[in-house]
Amino acid sequence: MARNHFPHIYRPIQVGSMTMKNRIQFSPIVSNHAGVEDGRVGRELLEFVSTQAQTGCGLVTIGSTPVNFNEGRDFYSCLSATCDQDVPGLGLLADEVHRWDCNLSAELIHAGQWAALNGKEAWVPSVVEKYHRAPRRYKEIGRSEMLSVIDDYVAAARRCMEAGFDMIMAHFAHGNLVSAFLSTLWNQRGDAYGGSPQNRWRFPLEVLEALYSVTRGRIPIEMRVVGDERIPGGTDISERIAFLREASRWVDMLCVSTGTLMYTDGECFSYNMPGYYTDPGLNVAHTAAFKEALGDKLAVSVVGGISTLEEAEAILAAGKADIVAMAKALMADDRMVVKGERGQEEDITPCMRCMYCLRNVGGAHLRGCAVNPRLGWEYRYPRFLPMRRKKKILIAGGGPGGMEAARILAERGHEVILCEKTGALGGRLPEASSLWLKEGFRRYFEFAVRKTLSCGAEVRLNTPVTPELVRLENPDTLILALGAGEFRPPIPGVNGPNVASVADVDRGLRSVGQRVVVCGGGLSGSECAMALGREGKTVTVVDILPEEELHKSISEFNLPILLKRLRDNGVEMRYETSVLEIGEKGVLVRAADGTEELLEADTVIAAFGIRADRAELEALQDLVPETYVIGDAHKVGVIGDATGDAYRVCLQIE
Repeated sequence: MARNHFPHIYRPIQVGSMTMKNRIQFSPIVSNHAGVEDGRVGRELLEFVSTQAQTGCGLVTIGSTPVNFNEGRDFYSCLSATCDQDVPGLGLLADEVHRWDCNLSAELIHAGQWAALNGKEAWVPSVVEKYHRAPRRYKEIGRSEMLSVIDDYVAAARRCMEAGFDMIMAHFAHGNLVSAFLSTLWNQRGDAYGGSPQNRWRFPLEVLEALYSVTRGRIPIEMRVVGDERIPGGTDISERIAFLREASRWVDMLCVSTGTLMYTDGECFSYNMPGYYTDPGLNVAHTAAFKEALGDKLAVSVVGGISTLEEAEAILAAGKADIVAMAKALMADDRMVVKGERGQEEDITPCMRCMYCLRNVGGAHLRGCAVNPRLGWEYRYPRFLPMRRKKKILIAGGGPGGMEAARILAERGHEVILCEKTGALGGRLPEASSLWLKEGFRRYFEFAVRKTLSCGAEVRLNTPVTPELVRLENPDTLILALGAGEFRPPIPGVNGPNVASVADVDRGLRSVGQRVVVCGGGLSGSECAMALGREGKTVTVVDILPEEELHKSISEFNLPILLKRLRDNGVEMRYETSVLEIGEKGVLVRAADGTEELLEADTVIAAFGIRADRAELEALQDLVPETYVIGDAHKVGVIGDATGDAYRVCLQIE
């Protein structure tokens, strides 16, 4: 067996009464597939959780399962374990997960202050004026309400046990109700539940003791905690270790996360679900410290920015954790752990940590991963859909969308010809993956090209698709994945010798002077500025849009870290600023108040965005009755938009 490549991952582990077949845990995520009004289990959630188990992991933990739907939930379509009528549906989930030799747990939570996000009056240890800026939406929890919360935890745990769950997780992290009691920032009470560490621990320990009174070792209890609150005034690691020693009387396993869902204070929010701007394995050091301090009292799982089996194996081999929890990587390839066990590591689709999967996290259910468009749509799309009639399909363009289409259609059995007008596949992936922190993008770029070249499609490089070629090939279906090219507005001097394209700068094809003005503050312009600031350049970014509009397309989890990196690297951002002219000395701009200024620059970077060539599209669109336009040629977007377009179109082709 190829598990020898990862001997620590594929070694079983005993956690209380539960045996995990390997050391990979599917970390709690909120897929929003349960009933909106009642949190009940339907086909959508059942199919999604089944796919989680089919990854080959040893444990699936369903995220954000509130113990009280009225005061305790932070998502609309989360799973309910709040009434006895939920038990049959919970049992369906357990049966389905067990079918794949996997264990099932639920992350039991009372959202506390985050329940206010859904218009509820939120229970909190203390109303903190600085952060709870709408005081009427928050209420300091009283003792009778605390007892009702404990009862709710106990009842939810009992229902999970009755349904056949193998574990329960007590979510004591990220600033929710119970974890807020632990924090010196959120807990400013003057009674027996505030002040000293022992007082702040009192309520969390009461919850754990009550949970254990139900489970009594028949199923283990996992507790989710943070290694670092990442907030000013947060507790230090020595206090957290002291609390964990107390809690270990009732807990069998820890899951170590980080950060706080504190929307008003910058980047700490982003560490909960870290994207590519954060370091990989950002919680490993704290996890190792907890493991060393606690010894063999309980198993310790680490989560956060771990994207490959190689990274997981290294953590386990070094003894820094007993279990590695992943989410995005297992969503990127829903057979990841199985492939690793079978020696098919090269077939694992890499996770880019781009956060495309989380763009709908606050509302609708998960709607695709940039490299796995089926994610979240399992109830709609089978894992493989055979063709009804073999067709000859011509694909114009070898970027992310074109390559995705070629792989899907070839797997379905069609005759596929992929034509790329340049000498290499990839489209804009080379520039999208060029910055130092985009290792996941580079892995995906290499993977996509390699798999496309070996998928069975005929790949023709240096072959533009023209009307003449289409008529010659006479395909049944034409897919136009032509991408988009750099756009430069008609500004005087925009094509001058001191003006470089953002793509050329990112790829190191153009040298850059010390003083730089980036024209365009979208994602590509901002990331280029971040990288140049990191190199010590003096960088100013100008954009005509206001800040909130300019950045609305960037993931809410990525944006705070991006803005922090820009600040830390000395990049000046000028919003609502128009570019009037580019000259030898720099860029003439006009601010929102009408003031004009020359920004001196040695190099000006054009990052005005990209546009599709409409003339090229129009020349090809009416040649074949069954024609589809995908990716940037359809609508300029990100990698996930292109691959998602390709996936949906390819399943429409019969």
